[in-house]
Amino acid sequence: MTKEKARFSNNINIKNRKARHEYEFVDTYVAGIALKGTEIKSIREGKVNLMDGYCYFNRGELYVKGIHISPYSQGSFYNHETTRERKLLLHKKELTKIESQINEKGLTIIPARLFINDRGLAKLEIAVAKGKKLHDKRESIKEKDVKRELERIKY
Repeated sequence: MTKEKARFSNNINIKNRKARHEYEFVDTYVAGIALKGTEIKSIREGKVNLMDGYCYFNRGELYVKGIHISPYSQGSFYNHETTRERKLLLHKKELTKIESQINEKGLTIIPARLFINDRGLAKLEIAVAKGKKLHDKRESIKEKDVKRELERIKY
């Protein structure tokens, strides 16, 4: 029983670190995910990769594709497909707002963070983002370095 409790965790916070480097976030939303079978167990084990994920609209509904949730180790033939499309659950008002933002030039929707909320439900934080250019990346790195230097001088 103690091994079971140690393996599964409600304190899951998986971030897409590459997203902050590659994109400038315009707006963020928290969406639920429609999961099947053993996917939640793999998420609770922390076996998720958000790096290649992206979101798209299909008939007015938002889907996420490219998120890799590893197969559950204890699962049998009921195990889930690792990179299937998953429906995101948002309010209609949020969907229309996001869709209107996406119709602008150069914006995309990317998964930024996957976490389990206090009720035990898996949530995906998505960001409406604009791609950074090379000079933007250099600028953000400079800002981080300056901030780090100031913190070091203070203490």
